[in-house]
Amino acid sequence: MTTPDEQPVKSSTERVDAAARRATEDPAAALALLPGIAASVRQDAANGLFDAWDLSTAVDENTGEPVLPEAFFRYLHTVAGLDATWPAGNAGLVHVYGYLFSLAETPYGLKRERWLDAALATAYGEPTLFHAEALSGGALSVTPLARITAAARALLSEHTVREEQVGPVRARIAIGRRAASGSFALAYAIDRGTGERLVTTFPIASPADTLAAIDAAPPRLRWNAAE
Repeated sequence: MTTPDEQPVKSSTERVDAAARRATEDPAAALALLPGIAASVRQDAANGLFDAWDLSTAVDENTGEPVLPEAFFRYLHTVAGLDATWPAGNAGLVHVYGYLFSLAETPYGLKRERWLDAALATAYGEPTLFHAEALSGGALSVTPLARITAAARALLSEHTVREEQVGPVRARIAIGRRAASGSFALAYAIDRGTGERLVTTFPIASPADTLAAIDAAPPRLRWNAAE
């Protein structure tokens, strides 16, 4: 008799859900359910792409709860060949790939939704921002992280709307969209004095509301950037 996780998985969403359910108890088995992610992580590591990303905490700033199981966090960094001290890990690895394995509820929904629905991809004008092939194991000439890194850097170069100084750390926030309507993309990067690195990117509904919230409080490291 098969378990639910052993049933045939057809859609990307079903595949991701099955992998997320396995992540707590068996990180290796969870990653094996998304073989294209494992292949992409190794390709990105070989290309040094994780160097473009800063550190992020795996504890959500809104809920105070981990967004990833600690065991899976550690396993994913091992696959990427990266050192990490829980809960601070590589932001590109955690946000782009790790969030697919998160079951944590946040005020904004599941973290992985940004990669599975069309809102962020459409805002960037990149309908294949996150390839379905990366989940199923198909060969990719450009990994999801490579595409997302390029898109976020372009947004920061063209549409920076705020710069903040947080102690010795300089931060930049960019908001924009290439589509005529729908969500906007937000990209966030920081420079700790050794060069600017990305922290995150996600869709937002209202730039005005987002900027008002930013301006209502003193500058700080935002969106799970590690202290």
